[in-house]
Amino acid sequence: MIPARARSRTAPFSLAAAKPKIEQSAAIRAEIDRPRTLARVPVTLPNGKPVTLSAGRQNPLIKAVVEEFCPRFTPGAVIAHLADTGNKFPHLDQTYLAALGIQLNPATKMPDVVSHDTRHNWLILVDAVTSAGVVDNTRRMELKQLFKGSKAGLIFVTAFETRQAMQPFASEISWESEVWIAEAPDHLIHFNGERLVGPYSDVMPDFNKHRPHHFPSVRHLGI
Repeated sequence: MIPARARSRTAPFSLAAAKPKIEQSAAIRAEIDRPRTLARVPVTLPNGKPVTLSAGRQNPLIKAVVEEFCPRFTPGAVIAHLADTGNKFPHLDQTYLAALGIQLNPATKMPDVVSHDTRHNWLILVDAVTSAGVVDNTRRMELKQLFKGSKAGLIFVTAFETRQAMQPFASEISWESEVWIAEAPDHLIHFNGERLVGPYSDVMPDFNKHRPHHFPSVRHLGI
């Protein structure tokens, strides 16, 4: 039997005594959970919808593709996908892509920007490059396979911030693709082929089958 003097005694619970600790704990939790206003890159889509991207190194170039490249070369195009270095799928319209015959999975290595030029029924696949990831022969084949079910013709574009940024990759860029440089937004560099800014026969859908009713037939286009 434990002697009376050795017995431990528990002090009665006091709400008044515990209140400061409870309030301190709540304050700490509120500080942890409070929303952070981090630096974001605002982007305005062609339809006027505003979105924001994280302040990753690549995202200002993605912004330039949407706001500078698209209005110049694909006016009125629908942005079906927009990448973000801090979020793999910040803007992904799977329903729209599915209507074009494209099915994606979470492991997909998507282009940074996917826009649909509805005037020509072209799907523009843009990889924005700041350190790696040009549309080389391997990447072109990857994209061709990824979008193989597309009812729209495919166009491959590599975007750079400057000509200097492009120089180390010039020998890697795939033929039958385009290069756009943000510092000279009115121009494209065309890598070979008989077409200028247009899909090639190996990435063309059955055009007469999938074309909107107002589009001329392939025969009338001379393709």
